[in-house]
Amino acid sequence: MRMISRLRKVPALGRPLMLLAALAILGACSEQKPESSTESAAQVSPDKSAFAAVTTQRIIDTGASDEWLTYGGSYDEQRHSSLTALNRETVTNLGVAWTYDLQTNRGVESTPIVVDGVMYVTSAWSLVYALDAATGKELWVYNPEVDKAVGVNACCDVVNRGVAVYEGQVFVGVIDGRLEALDAATGKRNWSVVTVDQSKPYTITGAPRVVNGKVLIGNGGAELGVRGYLSAYDANSGDKVWRFYTVPNPNKEPDNEISDEVFAKLGNDSWGDDGHWVTDGGGGTVWDSIVYDDVNDQIVFGVGNGSPWNRNFRDPAGGDNLFLSSIVAVDADTGRYRWHFQTTPGDNWDYTATQSIILADLPLGDEGSPVRVAMQAPKNGFFYVINATNGEFISGEAFGPVSWATGLDKNGRPIEAEGARYGKNPVTLLPGPSGAHNWHPMAYNPELELAYIPAQEIPATYAEDSRFSAGSTAWNTGADFAAGTPPILSPADLKAARAALKGRLIAWDPKVQEARWSVEHANAWNGGVLSTAGGLVFQGRLDGVFVAYDAATGEALWSYDLHSGANAGPATFSIDNTQYVTITTGWGSLYALTAGYAYDEALAPTVGKVVTFKLGGTKSIAEPDLPQVDRSTLAVAFGSEEMLREGLVHYARNCLVCHGPFAASSGVLPDLRWSPITANADAWNSVVIDGILAKNGMVSFAEYLTNEDAEAIRAYVVSQARADMNIRGVD
Repeated sequence: MRMISRLRKVPALGRPLMLLAALAILGACSEQKPESSTESAAQVSPDKSAFAAVTTQRIIDTGASDEWLTYGGSYDEQRHSSLTALNRETVTNLGVAWTYDLQTNRGVESTPIVVDGVMYVTSAWSLVYALDAATGKELWVYNPEVDKAVGVNACCDVVNRGVAVYEGQVFVGVIDGRLEALDAATGKRNWSVVTVDQSKPYTITGAPRVVNGKVLIGNGGAELGVRGYLSAYDANSGDKVWRFYTVPNPNKEPDNEISDEVFAKLGNDSWGDDGHWVTDGGGGTVWDSIVYDDVNDQIVFGVGNGSPWNRNFRDPAGGDNLFLSSIVAVDADTGRYRWHFQTTPGDNWDYTATQSIILADLPLGDEGSPVRVAMQAPKNGFFYVINATNGEFISGEAFGPVSWATGLDKNGRPIEAEGARYGKNPVTLLPGPSGAHNWHPMAYNPELELAYIPAQEIPATYAEDSRFSAGSTAWNTGADFAAGTPPILSPADLKAARAALKGRLIAWDPKVQEARWSVEHANAWNGGVLSTAGGLVFQGRLDGVFVAYDAATGEALWSYDLHSGANAGPATFSIDNTQYVTITTGWGSLYALTAGYAYDEALAPTVGKVVTFKLGGTKSIAEPDLPQVDRSTLAVAFGSEEMLREGLVHYARNCLVCHGPFAASSGVLPDLRWSPITANADAWNSVVIDGILAKNGMVSFAEYLTNEDAEAIRAYVVSQARADMNIRGVD
C-alpha cells in the first residue's frame, strides 16, 4: 500500500483547521539545581531478597508470559503475550476485575509492570504505586514531591510512562530530571541521582530500562533548547557508568564521554560551525524508545528532533545533523557506538525517531532464513525495517498519507518533496509535528508476522518564524504556526477542524511493506497496543473505549467504555491460572492539551485510573462527576484587529500547549476564556508577568513577554470567549 500524496498549499481559511491538533509550541523555563552526583544522604543498600528478583536472564527467559516484567513486555519490546486464556472465543466474557484511582487528573501514559503478583505503575508528576495485581489493593505510594513549576518544561503534559523493576528495586525517571531507586517491597527510596542540568529545561517522561545491572534513562526538552543524551547508571549505587551524547559538543570538542569517538569520526562533520544549535543545545533527546538486543548485546534507541526545529536557524550549513531523528545502536556494556540509521536527515519538522522500536526475526534472508531486524514507524510516516546487526536499510514504505516526501531511495533516505523545507510562505504538510505515529506503543505478533501501528493523520501548516531569535520564546522551534490564521476562530470552526483529523489502527506486514487491515477511529489521537497469542489485539482510544480486535482480520470482538481517555499501552498477566488485561486511563497529554478544545464538547477530564479486566469480572467503572463550565464571568471585549493578531501570535508561542488552541481548553488545565482575571489587566499581569501562581505550575513569562504582549494575549482570550458565547446565542 503506497499512500503518498503530493505537497499542497491550502487556502488561508483551511490552514487553521488543519494545524490545530499539531500545535505544540509554548512553554517557559524554570530554574533548578545543576546536575549533581548521587544523593548520598538517601542511599540505602538495596534488599537482595527474592522479592521482585528480576534479572536480565529472567526477562530473557520469561518475556511476556505470566508476568509483564519490562516496559515492552520483553527485551524485544514486541508487546506480545503468550497467554491464551483470553482468545477470540472467550473475550466476550471479559469484565472489570478491579479499578484503582490514581492521584491525578493530568495525563496518564504508564504501562503497568507486574512482578510476583505485584503491579507497579506511575501517574502524572512521576508518582509510583505498588498494587496487589489480582485485587488492586494499595500496597504503597511514592511521591517524589516535584516542584510544580517544572511542569512548564514538559512539552506534552507532566506524564510518566512507567518504571523498571530489577533485583528488588523499582526505578523511576522523575519529571524534573531525577532517576530514583525505590525498595520494591516498601517504596522507600534507596538512592536518587540528578541526571540533567536542572538549570535547563530538561524533563524525563519515559520509562527506564535495566540491563545487566545498569539502568538506562534519557530525557526530553528539545522543543525548549537542550542537548540530548542516553545515560547508564549502576543499579546498586546510582553511579554513572557511561553517557552517549546524540549531538556534538557546541565547540566540537570532547566531552570525555563514550560518544567522543564517533563524533570525531563522523558526527561533527554533519554539523556546521555556527547557528542556534551552538547555543541552544541542538536537541536530539532520547525521550522514549530504549531497547536491549540480547542477541547482539547492544542497546538500540531512538533520537528526537532538533533544537530549533527549523534547520535554517539551527544549522545554516544545511547538514544531516547526526544523530537527530535516528535509530542508534551502542554496546550494552560500554555505550560505544556500533551503528546508526537516520530516518529524517536534517530534520526540519519535529519528525522524531523516538517511537517504538521492535526487534524480531523476519524470513528475509536466503531461502527465507531469519534476519534479526529492528522495526520502527516514526513520526515521519514511513515504516522502516533495519538490519539489527549492522544498521543497514532493508526496506521502507509509507504507512499512511505523506506529503513532505515522495518516497525513499535505495538507501532509505527520504526523497523530499519540493517546498517541504518551508520558508516565509505557509505550507501544509502531512504529517505535522504530532506525527503519523507518536509515542503510543505499537505491537508485533510473531506468529502472524504483523506489526500493529496506532497511526494518525494530523496535518500542520509550517512557516518560518520571522520573529525568531535566541530567547524570543521558550519554545525553540523557529516555525510560525499562527501564519495564515485568522485572529478569531469560532468553536464551530474548532469542532470542524477536529472532525477532519483521523486515527487508525493498522496491521502492517513488514515483509512486503503493506497493510493487511486497517480500522479508522473517530478521533485522531490514538492509544497503545497489546498483542496476544490468543489472536487478539487490544487498544484503548481517545473516546474512552477499550477494544479487542481479531489480530488476523481487524474485526472488533469486544469493547468496554472506560469513561476516560486511554492512551497508554495495555499489559496482560496471569495469577492463579487467571489471565488479566490492564490499562491506565487519564484525560491529558499532548492531544488533550492542544486539541481537546472545550471539555463540555469533548471527553471530560477525570481522575486517572488503573482498570483491570478478567473473564467473568463483574465490577464497574464509576461515571465521572465533574462540574459544568462556569461561563458567568465574561470580560468586556477590547482591542483592535492588529492587537488581536498580536495576541494570537503570542498566545500560540507561549500559552497554547497548556491552555489549548485558540484559548479553548480541554479542561485538564484552566480555560482562560472564563477566568475572572481576564476582566482586569492588573490581575492578569500578576499571574502572567509576576508569576504569583508559580507554585501551581503557572510560572512568570516575563522573560518572554512584555506587559504589552500580555495585554494583547488578554484581549485575544476575551475575544475568543465572546466568539464562543455568540455561537451559543448569548450576548
